[in-house]
Amino acid sequence: MTDTAVTPSQDRIEAFTDGDPGTVVWHREHLRIADQPAVARAADDDRLLALFVFDPSFYGDRGMACDSRIDFLHDCLHDLDGQYRDVGGDGLTYAHGDPIEVLERFRAAGWDVLAARSPTGRYGLRRDERAREAGVEFVTGDGLVRDREHTRENWNDEVNSWLTNAQYDWDPASVRLDRLDTGVDPETVADEYELRPTKERVPDGGTRAARDQLAEFLGRIGSYPSNISSPTDARDGTSGLSPYLRFGCLSVRQVYQTVVREVPESRSREMFVSRLFWNLHYRQKLADWPGWLDEAVNPELRGFNADEHDPELVAAWKKGRTGFPMVDASIRCLRETGWLNFRMRALGVSAYYHLLQQPWWIGADYYHEHLIDSVAAINYTQWQYQCGLVGKPTLRLYNPIKQVRDQDPDGEFIRRWVPELAGLPDEHLPRPEKTPLSVQSECGVRIGEDYPRPVVEYEAAKERFWERYDAVKPRAAAALADETVADRASLSGGRAAARAIADEYGEPGEPDAGSQATLGGFE
Repeated sequence: MTDTAVTPSQDRIEAFTDGDPGTVVWHREHLRIADQPAVARAADDDRLLALFVFDPSFYGDRGMACDSRIDFLHDCLHDLDGQYRDVGGDGLTYAHGDPIEVLERFRAAGWDVLAARSPTGRYGLRRDERAREAGVEFVTGDGLVRDREHTRENWNDEVNSWLTNAQYDWDPASVRLDRLDTGVDPETVADEYELRPTKERVPDGGTRAARDQLAEFLGRIGSYPSNISSPTDARDGTSGLSPYLRFGCLSVRQVYQTVVREVPESRSREMFVSRLFWNLHYRQKLADWPGWLDEAVNPELRGFNADEHDPELVAAWKKGRTGFPMVDASIRCLRETGWLNFRMRALGVSAYYHLLQQPWWIGADYYHEHLIDSVAAINYTQWQYQCGLVGKPTLRLYNPIKQVRDQDPDGEFIRRWVPELAGLPDEHLPRPEKTPLSVQSECGVRIGEDYPRPVVEYEAAKERFWERYDAVKPRAAAALADETVADRASLSGGRAAARAIADEYGEPGEPDAGSQATLGGFE
């Protein structure tokens, strides 16, 4: 197998088909067989072949996923193979190469091809458009509203209906579950692309692991509200379901129905269920407009910070060497584990965009590369909301100094990820650069040598950002009066709210509920 090879060959597919084609289920993200709309639909045929195509565009230098996320995906594929075997099939068929070429070969042999529809952008959007042209049918069934101009109208009712409806079901005994042996599997692909997963504490992938994680979480859901904000508490205190939802090992509906069935009404249940709605809400936004991944939703804020681009500041942020300990600890945790709780993700965004004042898309791509749970629809929309690129009056600039006192007062998280500061007394962790030289000498921590001074001065950087942002606020507010922009922004109160903002732009304040949703994934 080579990087450009397409496997299996047309002859191999023709011989396997033997004049008796059926339906191919092309798995991409919905890596399960229960509550899977394409699988349930394909089971109406006499013959079903479950297929996953290893696309070279997601591997090596061309891909935007770290090796650890790909390794998690490969775990999910092994589990999916086992799911088909458990119901009497021979497992999952693997292919390698341009997925459209692979699917066209099956189509040429007479097979129908189905895939569960998912919101996507960039390469995925172009790939799916090519797939449609090749005759692939995309089955809608993920709870999102499509094919109408204004999806915001009645959206909550329609999502509630989907969440409470019966799950997609099918009878494995009613269909012949086939598998084509191609010589391709996760191990051969990992060897081909020299995958080297290095992140620590990455969970096992797959539906079985997802169910175990959900069951374990439900046993401690009562403490969920108190565990969200602190990165130390959140590591084991939140649900841990985000990577499983990202790859569709469980559907949002399966999780929702399990929680509602097994957990009595409570603040904990309400808070967790609200996160499921936000997960669908931001997926809906990408389904409505794929541009979220590439350009600011508010046209007046496109390119904001582009003229400020400083590769050295970007590198300091990526390396966790900004001189702000809570920011640095968060970015290092992200890079080394592929995980970060929602407040620290937001802190990292705010430090990057509001203080270092760097172009948003570089930071968003970095999060997307390293987060095991990164859903493009959530990561990029939430970057835009946190940065302020929607143009709404509510914009939160996180204070990295205050966050130390609020979320890591004993320095446990900082000392874990910024060991250079291990000996520094707690009271100096918020601002190490203010530590007296005598204390530095006594504890063996030299600020400016062992650990950098802040790459920007907090108060000055904050004031400069507000000065620049305030200058464009009136134009951004006026842009929100445009119906297209207002719909994409999903302002509370709809277009009337957009027009009100256009008339009188508010002052910066606390974020609305949308900006509290998890950046990148789900907790």
